[in-house]
Amino acid sequence: MSKEQVKQIFQPNPEFAKNASIKSMDEYNTLQNKAIENYEGFWGDYAKEKLDWIEPFTNTVDESNFPFVKWFEGGKLNVSHQCIDRHLDTRKNKAAIIFEGDRGDKQVITYLDLYYNVNKFANLLKEDFGVKKGDRVVIYMPMIPEAAYAMLACARIGAIHSIVFGGFSAEALKDRIEDAEAKVVITADGAYRKTKPYMLKPVVDNALKGKTPVEKVLVIERNNEEVAWVEGRDYSYNELIKNKSGKCEAELMDSEDPLFLLYTSGSTGKPKGVQHNSAGYILWAQMTMEWVFDVKENDTYWCTADVGWITGHTYIVYGPLAMGATTVMFEGVITFPDAGRPWQMVQEHRINQFYTAPTAIRVLHKMGEEEPKKYDLSSLKVLGTVGEPIDPPAWKWYYEEVGSSKCSIVDTYWQTETGGHVVSPLPGATPIKPGCATFPLPGIMAEILDPETGIKSEVGEKGYMCITKPWPAMIRGVWGDEERFVKSYFGDVKKDGKAVYFTGDGAVYDKDGYITITGRTDDVINVSGHRMGTAEVEAAIKKHPNVAEVAVVGKPHPLKGEGIFAYVVLKSDDGVADEVEEVKAINKIIKKEIGNIALCDDMLFAPGLPKTRSGKIMRRILRSIAKGEEITQDISTLEDPSIVAKIADMVKS
Repeated sequence: MSKEQVKQIFQPNPEFAKNASIKSMDEYNTLQNKAIENYEGFWGDYAKEKLDWIEPFTNTVDESNFPFVKWFEGGKLNVSHQCIDRHLDTRKNKAAIIFEGDRGDKQVITYLDLYYNVNKFANLLKEDFGVKKGDRVVIYMPMIPEAAYAMLACARIGAIHSIVFGGFSAEALKDRIEDAEAKVVITADGAYRKTKPYMLKPVVDNALKGKTPVEKVLVIERNNEEVAWVEGRDYSYNELIKNKSGKCEAELMDSEDPLFLLYTSGSTGKPKGVQHNSAGYILWAQMTMEWVFDVKENDTYWCTADVGWITGHTYIVYGPLAMGATTVMFEGVITFPDAGRPWQMVQEHRINQFYTAPTAIRVLHKMGEEEPKKYDLSSLKVLGTVGEPIDPPAWKWYYEEVGSSKCSIVDTYWQTETGGHVVSPLPGATPIKPGCATFPLPGIMAEILDPETGIKSEVGEKGYMCITKPWPAMIRGVWGDEERFVKSYFGDVKKDGKAVYFTGDGAVYDKDGYITITGRTDDVINVSGHRMGTAEVEAAIKKHPNVAEVAVVGKPHPLKGEGIFAYVVLKSDDGVADEVEEVKAINKIIKKEIGNIALCDDMLFAPGLPKTRSGKIMRRILRSIAKGEEITQDISTLEDPSIVAKIADMVKS
């Protein structure tokens, strides 16, 4: 696209806007001004309107121990009740989850079905496994309905779930189990990918070797294949669930009781256990479903993410079910058996909102540019993107070919730590500029600040994307590490002398006040919308016996957004007969330690790394080299300035 096209503004579809939750920028501005003028009243009113309180809250927000903020104190509720029970009088026969398996197997689960399945699961955990309020339960599952049942069953009895993405390795799983001190693991024997079975239970077995806090493992038999069973530890869900009651009283939970942990990579080697609590999280999950996707009573909504990531938590399970929507859950790969698979599903299920990552859009565009034309996609009303900014060419194809130039594209900006969207277009209100996250959502006080002064950045000047006031769905802590919580999120930027939440991303305003996210400012790489800590990848690579030093940076990737580029210094070239084999060996270790998602796209065996005299590796120089940019930084203070040119020449050749 030309610069003129990039700057083009796309107005909301006027027919769609008539019935949208927020119909115009005037309505948006009215809501945001209300929040600015009366912040507590804004959030308090929505909490009373949207949440089904068992006991009402007495105080909207307490910032006295900032950043350890408390919302809706005194209130009692249960998130499982919010997502299921309260809908039964009016929606018991409505589809809650439409499941489509990798092999095309289908299942429609009504709200009444969901109620019974979750209650049975909750009773199993309580009666057979002794799980009680506050216990941590790790879920290592494929994308099948039982994953949602497990989440909601934990919420029902007050257990804290921690989902680990099913593509992570045994080592990564073990680290997360140990940090959370989980007493139970819920898994499956396996699942299907491109109609071929893959196994999960053996990964769990490897993760639980040696000393472990885990007492019992619950196995859903999805594949019905032979797996090892450890006597007294492993139990079949399929057998135990048969005799469970379909009624389980929902545990009375305080507003600030933890709902789940989700581990995210940081700039140190150890993943952070992001903690989200009950009331504030579920409130924002529901509100953003209604505002950003504009889901109506009879709509069918599909988010293509995995429940192992925050997108799957908020926008496959909790958000849609809290508002009583119909959510599609898909086990497979959206490009299999061909790039028409998602459009065939949109046609079959009459999907109204479709939410996926720019990586997926680029792949679908590349593999099947003409595929959308073969299907009836007229049911689509809103298209969403998540995980990274979408590039203009992919945006244009998505808008014109998938959305027939009538669907708003909501380019959502948010993080594991924010719980839900914080900057996003509103489909019935916001004039959209491709590639722009646009404006903060009502109630979110997001600003781009100068990191040195804390003053709002000028137009065109890159600053730090910050949120200057607490919001209900914000991260409540890093599990077991208060100091890391404060340091990771509230230690970099101050406004008017007070610490504010720093997202870790850079951003810039244009002349119309639109926000464009420019990418990470720390040592985290955004691979296909998933954040990978460079330290975690480097730690894995260092386990290769012949690696002396390593530095990992992000590099633009045509499909993933960012790929992983590793600069490796070997201890010795002796015995390295083939660099290709060495790369394979290192990637094999990464696969074992973290998983396929962290495999390096590029690897350079360098003679050394650019370091300061104090020994700090200058990764920004390595990022510039990886991108093919001219080195403009002052390198005179480096321990060995000549190493920069040597590495740059190697990359070019």
